[in-house]
Amino acid sequence: MLIDFFLHLKERRLPVSTTEYLSLLEALAAGLANYSLNDFYALARICLVKNEAHYDKFDLAFGDYFRNISARNGADMEILPPEWLSSVAGRLLSAEDCAMLDIPANDKPHEEERLPGDEAEKTPDDSNLLIGNGGNSPLGQGGVHLEGIRIDGQSTGNRSAIKAWDSRQFQGLDDEVELGTRNIKMALRRLRKFAREGSPDELDLDGTIASTARNAGWLDLKMRPERRNKVKVLILFDTGGSMDSHIKQCEELFSAARTEFKHLEYFYFHNCISDTVWRYNGPNLLSYYPLHYLMHKYGKDYKLIVVGDASMSPSELSEAVEGYHQQTSQESGEVWLRRLLAHYRHAVWLNPEQERYWHLTESIQMLRSLMEHRMYPLTLGGIDQAMKRLSK
Repeated sequence: MLIDFFLHLKERRLPVSTTEYLSLLEALAAGLANYSLNDFYALARICLVKNEAHYDKFDLAFGDYFRNISARNGADMEILPPEWLSSVAGRLLSAEDCAMLDIPANDKPHEEERLPGDEAEKTPDDSNLLIGNGGNSPLGQGGVHLEGIRIDGQSTGNRSAIKAWDSRQFQGLDDEVELGTRNIKMALRRLRKFAREGSPDELDLDGTIASTARNAGWLDLKMRPERRNKVKVLILFDTGGSMDSHIKQCEELFSAARTEFKHLEYFYFHNCISDTVWRYNGPNLLSYYPLHYLMHKYGKDYKLIVVGDASMSPSELSEAVEGYHQQTSQESGEVWLRRLLAHYRHAVWLNPEQERYWHLTESIQMLRSLMEHRMYPLTLGGIDQAMKRLSK
């Protein structure tokens, strides 16, 4: 069973190794799980999950695998009240069996399942056989089964569920979901390169101690320039149209980038980068900048990050389209993008669309090819990979 469980985790893209699996087996042989599903869950997570960012993915995989398996410590059976056992047996056993065991039988027959066309509506709270509120099935929300599993929702207070797997306490740590500004900052820090430039306005403690020691104990203060991130970043944001549903993610990325990078420049485009980009200087005021001006002003030492869903008509990439100010561009979007990538050799594309849907959009496939597969999802894991690529 554990081999199947190990392979199940691998199928769910969890980075578990054979060494960690053997460690789990050694821990089980030492009796650390104590024949309890809850204990096994905690032990398996300790042995198999190396990064807290994978906690949520592990919870989902574990819950899916063990959803129909219940296990209780044998010691718990000793404290079950006899009246509870009698009531359960009276509902589950026949009248003859109850008579043999000297247990009062439940004379109320089980109600049959009602079809949607029935006039009398059956309330979920009366269910004994089906999954539903108040039922005796081990699955469902609000049931009274002793070893029930709560499938999402709030507990009804009896606290009988073995494990609320779908509560997912670490949901915000999954590296494949959009996260907040703080987490994006942590991912962007991979791109930092520090240097000490400018006026010496910071105390050099190590230098001061060494110089004072060489000066026979006379205090000799040493100053040095402040350590700053010297990486220069240029971000181009796709705006409008299909990007309206991704505004929150883009705002969080922009806020984090402004905090992490001192040398940051940003501009906007729509759908496909063409001959012109722009900036917002007010609610109704735009300033347009030719792409040639952009490449001339911001040199090749800048790192280029393009943020967009890459969803558009393929003709915007392959054909010359109408430019801004009712002018017709003489070159296609593909030509302009190639020109931009030839200037900025360190460039990546961050796509807020879920990666599993990329293959459904032709323009995304075209842009991935143009970017030489340097397109990454706008998630914590995607930003982390993009920053690694830019830092090379």
